[in-house]
Amino acid sequence: MDLKSYLKEQSAKVDAALDRYLPKETELPHSVHKAMRYSIFAGGKRVRPILMLASCQAVGGDTERALPAACAMEMIHTYSLIHDDLPAMDDDDFRRGNPTSHKVFGEAVAILAGDALLTEAFKLTSDPRYANDCDATARLAVIHEIATCAGSYGMVGGQVVDMESEGKSDIDLPTVQYIHTHKTGALIKASVVAGALLGGADERALAAIARYGEAAGLAFQIADDILDIEGTTEEIGKDAGSDQARGKATYPAVIGLAAARDEARNMMDEAMRALEIFGAEADPLREIATYIVSRKS
Repeated sequence: MDLKSYLKEQSAKVDAALDRYLPKETELPHSVHKAMRYSIFAGGKRVRPILMLASCQAVGGDTERALPAACAMEMIHTYSLIHDDLPAMDDDDFRRGNPTSHKVFGEAVAILAGDALLTEAFKLTSDPRYANDCDATARLAVIHEIATCAGSYGMVGGQVVDMESEGKSDIDLPTVQYIHTHKTGALIKASVVAGALLGGADERALAAIARYGEAAGLAFQIADDILDIEGTTEEIGKDAGSDQARGKATYPAVIGLAAARDEARNMMDEAMRALEIFGAEADPLREIATYIVSRKS
């Protein structure tokens, strides 16, 4: 399959839906709605919502059923980036090649825009207008999965340990694994599991998709660690070398660059093995796993 065309087509579908679902800038309060849309449409790759749509397709589901939840996942991801960039956290001036939200709208509005995006995500996933004939039990399971993976047992927990580990020289590999599987991996796993649930997956398919998500999520963050070292600011959309400068707990910092590359490839292979029970309908997931490890941005 032509992955570039697939990603472009799916990204456009997600963007059009996000435009429909998000509050308009003309609605009060203007400032926070403008900030929400600014960060959402600042050029993201839409990896998480596309993964959700692809996993729904892999189990034979109708991707239209998964589209609202896919957009909700992008809202949660974007909220996390807005907060991650704040002076109290990573203090970044650029995200996706654009000035960060707090640089444009001020810290207070940026914080509230992040809060609003997180809340809007659950409003969207629970909205009866977008049920699309989906089983109520499956929708509840999706909301629970996303909430669990976004909170202190998932992304937030990983972020906390990441901040607490910054600048320390004695961070071990299990700690880095915890950070990566929670801060980044949790939302990627939630994306594919939610897609499979909305697609009507049976227990065997759901377990395989979950294994794929865990491996692909870890591969994604290891690849990010490597890009921080090898990529340019223009390529990665934020200051290159920022992880090293802050003393972040990363795979290259703990096991070296070459071993980190090997581990990323190992995780990609594990993700591929998890999909062996599926046919061609899972090809987008296979191609995305390869893209995750080989990407340059």
